[in-house]
Amino acid sequence: MTEPPTRTPEEGGRKATATVTVPMIVAGVCLAIPFAAMLWVDSYSRLTPAFIGIPFFYWYQMLWVLISTLLTVVAYTIVRRHERLTRAREAGERS
Repeated sequence: MTEPPTRTPEEGGRKATATVTVPMIVAGVCLAIPFAAMLWVDSYSRLTPAFIGIPFFYWYQMLWVLISTLLTVVAYTIVRRHERLTRAREAGERS
């Protein structure tokens, strides 16, 4: 099997580099927290305390929908900012 042709920076392609940085780790943690919280069923598998008549099991999960949304927005913002800084740094190196 042959590898697909790679494009050079002059052709509009970007160099694929896999670097682990602190912002990327923070973004990954932001995405992993809701996943881990929902997998730990024993933490919310109960009926009390009820909130406005809604059992804990249900309102806890709905709360995590909001928390997950916020954490995903934070992760997205971190990744986009990191990509912009990386592109600006690469453009500065080429000049």
